[in-house]
Amino acid sequence: MKKIILTLLSIALLVSSACKKNAALKDGASIRMSKNELIDKIKGGWAGQVIGVTYGGPTEFRFKGTMIQPYYPIPWTDSTMKWWYDNAPGLYDDVYMDITFVDVFQKYGIDAPVDSHAMAYARADYKLWHANQVGRYNILNGIMPPMSGHWKNNPHADCIDFQIEADFAGLMSPAMPNTSSQISDGIGHIMNYGDGWYGGVYVAAMYTMAFVSKDVEFVVTEALKTIPAESEFHKCMSDVIAEYKKNTADWRDAWYMVEKKWSQDMSCPDGIFDAFNIDAKVNCAYAIIGLLYGKGDYGKTLDIATRCGQDSDCNPATAGGILGTMLGYNAIPAYWKQGIDKVEDMDFKYTTMSLNDVYKDGTEQAIKVIEKNGGKVDGDLIIIKYQKPIAVRFEKSFPNIYPSEMIVNKTLLSKVAFQFNFTGTGIIVNGSLNINEKEKVNDPKFNNYIGIIEATLDDQKPDTLKFPANVNIRRNDFYWKYELPKTAHTLQIRWLNVDTMNYNLSLSRHPAYSFSDTLTSYVK
Repeated sequence: MKKIILTLLSIALLVSSACKKNAALKDGASIRMSKNELIDKIKGGWAGQVIGVTYGGPTEFRFKGTMIQPYYPIPWTDSTMKWWYDNAPGLYDDVYMDITFVDVFQKYGIDAPVDSHAMAYARADYKLWHANQVGRYNILNGIMPPMSGHWKNNPHADCIDFQIEADFAGLMSPAMPNTSSQISDGIGHIMNYGDGWYGGVYVAAMYTMAFVSKDVEFVVTEALKTIPAESEFHKCMSDVIAEYKKNTADWRDAWYMVEKKWSQDMSCPDGIFDAFNIDAKVNCAYAIIGLLYGKGDYGKTLDIATRCGQDSDCNPATAGGILGTMLGYNAIPAYWKQGIDKVEDMDFKYTTMSLNDVYKDGTEQAIKVIEKNGGKVDGDLIIIKYQKPIAVRFEKSFPNIYPSEMIVNKTLLSKVAFQFNFTGTGIIVNGSLNINEKEKVNDPKFNNYIGIIEATLDDQKPDTLKFPANVNIRRNDFYWKYELPKTAHTLQIRWLNVDTMNYNLSLSRHPAYSFSDTLTSYVK
């Protein structure tokens, strides 16, 4: 018994010493690790993402506004990852989007211009959604970053997109959160702004801190210093951390708090007046709930992050990558790595890179970033100049704009013109151009068609909009306009090169906005 007590006391002293060490880290302090340790952590980060996104894959957006109960089975075998690679490779958009940016750095150096990243992602073969697809469309139509991600040009600016793609920025900036913020500034504004950008900044910062500490609470809390305290993103994460400190045993208390206080998605056109929520801060809250309540246990961390629901493949990917970096590849339990050897040499769909490739390229890039920022490589010893995290600038998407009305008008635009009325300070028209017959979708004759739409709001000059039939370069949202006079408006839509024989122009939900914070839904 005496031996057990002494052992427990020793562990307590080690934990206390580690916490004090973390708190005492000064800006510019030398962080030393072997090259093998650096490689192990970078591998752990990339592999952790793949394991996490695969585990959560079967549940993605099947549980919206409700947690996944513990009796709901989520299978995991040595063939799970291989099955997803072979049968549903689009699951790995979290990873192959990251790899796009890693590939650009590899081709053009660690100072590659943002436009190189923007064009590589805009011209890639993979399908995109939400802020990513709007950013792609903007770039292909002459709106370059940072305006491609700005909320006035991107109704999905606060969505999760950059948050799930920012892992690379942290993994190439070990112990250097401010460097990862600089990388995130350029690339993150390709597709996001405000809270949507902050999600990526914060995730990348947590990765950088995972190279420094194995104290999950320290990593989650210290990385948050990169986010302006006045932002809603910071407030949401702070609420989760405070809830955890009140009750470290039951993650459901933190989940209920997030649902009660933060679950209203008031910007994404698909989430307004709906249980669907792809907002960056809410889903990041789920990821850190997994990290905090998982307490360093890999399986528990993945499972909690998944069972919070909503984007429940991306959130365990984030948590799993950060914890994988903290533990290192070799320390990820064998149960969770089962089957990864079957996919590590397989190129991700739409890329020419595999996990083994990105382990190698990611390590090379991290070493270059370390050396660029005052660190050095001395044989097998890596010396990194630690950076105390500093908050990035404050920015807010959709300031003082609230949904005030939902106009439901499901119709096929078979006529030359269509118009409807609304009252408010903004409008989004949901709709799409589609090829009528499935067999024509892959036929260049039909797939290369671009519909030309003229949208006229009140007596303003008409906007001429391009609607490609090709889904990869589609216009994600039909029409939007913000900061209008708070009065009645008329929007007229004309299909100029109408072809109802081969295509249909469908309209659906149209959220209207106001400066009022009274959230009331009217279905017309």
